[in-house]
Amino acid sequence: MLPWVIANPGATVAEVCERFGYRQEELIQDLRLVFMCGLPGYGPGDLIVAQVEGDRVVVEMADYFAQAPRLTPAEALALLSAGLALLGAGQASDALESAVAKLSRVLVPDGEELLAVDLDAEPELVAELRRAALEGRVVTIDYVSLGRNRETVRRVEPWLVFSSLGNWYLFGHDHLSGEERVFRVDRIRTLEISDERFEPPREVPEPQIRYVPSDDDVQCVIDLGPRARWVIDYYPVEILSEDGDAVRVRFSSTDPSVPAGLLLRLGADAVLVEGDEVAEALARLREEVLALYQDR
Repeated sequence: MLPWVIANPGATVAEVCERFGYRQEELIQDLRLVFMCGLPGYGPGDLIVAQVEGDRVVVEMADYFAQAPRLTPAEALALLSAGLALLGAGQASDALESAVAKLSRVLVPDGEELLAVDLDAEPELVAELRRAALEGRVVTIDYVSLGRNRETVRRVEPWLVFSSLGNWYLFGHDHLSGEERVFRVDRIRTLEISDERFEPPREVPEPQIRYVPSDDDVQCVIDLGPRARWVIDYYPVEILSEDGDAVRVRFSSTDPSVPAGLLLRLGADAVLVEGDEVAEALARLREEVLALYQDR
């Protein structure tokens, strides 16, 4: 879709939807995803402009998508192996299964088996969590959080059970926080499947997996207000102190622009206490955002 819109500036929403079989809400959802893509360092001036203006679809700052990309043999093989891994884990959608079959026919036209992807045995809880998700049953888990290393009892609506980078995860709606959360299965101490039913979302959001901090990471200290406490569940932070609903954390990242972007997003709900590199990145990011508004 992107190369065609770039080659046809002024294309209307109706034209794009008809040509590519979109519903309007699907088109807008994809454009929102594209809007979060771009080139390093991923500041506002580096991201693609992808949006609907009036009745027109606008895609700018994306010349590298002017022609549809072509996979190299190595890229195609890597993509196929990843797809086969998801198929082997029982996590593939019908669309992914179809894509894997098409890619297999291209890479192996004579129908011979190209490769097999074997996964380690699933942890004991995975099958139970997957059953709860399939049946739409709320589960109660005793969970040891990564940030605080503290055990909490949580009621969760399981949406998806998946593996990534050697670990298994549960993704769903957490009743304790009132928001969607990702839980590592190996940090679940006990599991109880209840008779309480839930209705999963029509389209399950893409779960976000956080990296494990290293000694080479850039570190900073941030004070989080009550409305920013969700950060301690989403990021591998170290809690330094707590005062009521406020909390002070040490944030680690390979790139200072990551905590800088988070601080910009949190606004008055977070304050940078320590971290010169992050402070410099935050100042640059604010200048870029301000320049965008001044150019309008």
